[in-house]
Amino acid sequence: MRIGRWIAAGIGIAAIGAAAVYAQYRNTEEPEFALVRAEGEFELRDYPALVVAEVTSSGDRQRASGASFRRLAAYIFAQDRPQGGESIAMTAPVLQQETEAGRWQMRFVMPAKYSLETLPPAPADIALAEVPARRMAAVRFAGNGGAADLATREAQLRAWLLGQGIVPEGEAEFAFYDAPMVPGPLRRNEVLIPVAAAP
Repeated sequence: MRIGRWIAAGIGIAAIGAAAVYAQYRNTEEPEFALVRAEGEFELRDYPALVVAEVTSSGDRQRASGASFRRLAAYIFAQDRPQGGESIAMTAPVLQQETEAGRWQMRFVMPAKYSLETLPPAPADIALAEVPARRMAAVRFAGNGGAADLATREAQLRAWLLGQGIVPEGEAEFAFYDAPMVPGPLRRNEVLIPVAAAP
């Protein structure tokens, strides 16, 4: 009986912790966008130009993701900057894209208050860049965002675009909004594809 109470208490504590992490990440700054169209889980969005810090790592997606995340986190938290300085707030989502076979680019979107001119200098392997304004098609889903889920959702998004007569203008990007400790059902993931804007 006592073991049962300990198990129940442990589950309760884990649930409270997960809820706290979930709430924390829901208060994280996200890029603003104009919603052009929504149909079920599919959306067309117009994003303004975004300032990002980006790094590229090699290997399978999961391994490259861990390496890239650690490098970018060291930059924004002032652990690995040529001149140190204040931390930069974490934003969401974290963006990832395969740029060529076995090469994965990860981007942290910088808080809106920063420009390329006002960001702290970055180490040589981290690029600071401005992504031009663009129209993106998006599909949102919950779960752990594994390779199979991403491939399935990308296929669904491309099928929707084809049915809408919308032309893709680039490769898919993957957007992850939550920390790994957030339970899968509470996680928010997206597949994004740049598309041609209406004339």
